[in-house]
Amino acid sequence: MEYLVRLIQIHETFRKPELEALAELVSVGLEIVYYHDSSPFCIIRLPSPAAARALITRSILSAGIYELWGSGTDYASLHVSVRTRTAAFWPSYKTTSFRFTLDGFQGKRSTATQRALIESFSYMGFDGPILMNGAELQLCVFEEYALRAPGAAVEEPRQLYLGRFITASGRAAVTKYDLKKRAYISTTSMDAELALVTANLALAAPGKLMYDPFVGTGGFPLACAHFGAMAIGSDIDGRSIRGKNGMGVISNFVQYRLLGNYGDCFVADLTNTPMREGRWLDGIVCDPPYGVREGLKVLGNKDGKGTEAVYVDGKLAHLPKGSMLTSVLLHDKRQDGFVPPKRPYSFEAMLDDILEFASVMLVDDARLSMWMPTANDEDIELAIPTHPCLEIVSVCVQAFNKWSRRLLTYRRIPDSEVDSTAVQQRREYSSGIHANDLNSFRRKYFEGFKVPNGDTQSNGAPLP
Repeated sequence: MEYLVRLIQIHETFRKPELEALAELVSVGLEIVYYHDSSPFCIIRLPSPAAARALITRSILSAGIYELWGSGTDYASLHVSVRTRTAAFWPSYKTTSFRFTLDGFQGKRSTATQRALIESFSYMGFDGPILMNGAELQLCVFEEYALRAPGAAVEEPRQLYLGRFITASGRAAVTKYDLKKRAYISTTSMDAELALVTANLALAAPGKLMYDPFVGTGGFPLACAHFGAMAIGSDIDGRSIRGKNGMGVISNFVQYRLLGNYGDCFVADLTNTPMREGRWLDGIVCDPPYGVREGLKVLGNKDGKGTEAVYVDGKLAHLPKGSMLTSVLLHDKRQDGFVPPKRPYSFEAMLDDILEFASVMLVDDARLSMWMPTANDEDIELAIPTHPCLEIVSVCVQAFNKWSRRLLTYRRIPDSEVDSTAVQQRREYSSGIHANDLNSFRRKYFEGFKVPNGDTQSNGAPLP
């Protein structure tokens, strides 16, 4: 059976991957019959209405799903399609309550015209009561108009559909988790919509353990917890986890009554993780720091020295003075405790390390969903990192002014399918000294993304 998905006309490159991810998550066969980034209407084939409900109920980038009753380029062809496809259905709904609505994209009709168009379907012979709320049968006429210049006359729609409403999507979660309503955020918190989409692409679900190695204020773990997963995270800066004034990452889980899905957070960086090596994570979601505001750092010294334990007055220097560890954990007063040394770190090496970490930690077919910045110019964009143990599932792009960021989703390939020779030949990144030497995106950002002829493009996008 064919179904019509009413998509949201935003983040267009994310919509199809989300549908495909949800189909995999709920184990339903999905065939995409028609999809285009410029259209909010997607036609798919599914085995049953139950499969349609399972697919769409947690979708973020759609409004709902409809059983497709007909389509055409004008109302004459639409009526022919409806009669051909659904005449056998009409007796089942003859006495049920029903409702007709009209949904126009890039065009609209007057109330009188809408009424006339709806009445043109009277041949279906529905005699039940008309209910605007709670009707058993809800039919919607969808009109899609061609894009036109501002002020131009509205022409007739170029495509028409009639659909029977099956169920709404899970898009209401975007409002629920809006950053304006959230207890604890920072200037770098990912907006709720894209955090939820990231969790969908990573296949977050009940019974799964999801991990964010750059947890910040906890937006991704919170999104994963919304979908029933157990969420954990870490960050090199413990202050972002602990927060201040009694508000921290845990506050958001308390606010949304998801504390049972919060597995805790800890302080660490990816290159010095205390996590036990093994294939036990069901998913990794992250937005790594881009190193634009300041160069990227990891634990360690530039010269490689000073790794031995340091004692001051016979006490370990990394412990707080007065042996009151809680004074550091609760108040983060740097003068009370040891500040671990950090060394410059390559952004490209960080991406490489994330892939390596995912290959070591993810179970078979588990996913890594990772954000990555790039320039909009094809000649200077950053290459998508690869790993022999990981297969690229999708690449979604959110464009700004002169730069973009991509959501890269990978699948952990079973060991039996991995090219062992490619794993052995995997290249390692060398260390550098200066932040710009290590981070080509940072360098290009502050150079204004120079194009090949030497001109400089202005960059009005916000700092990542």
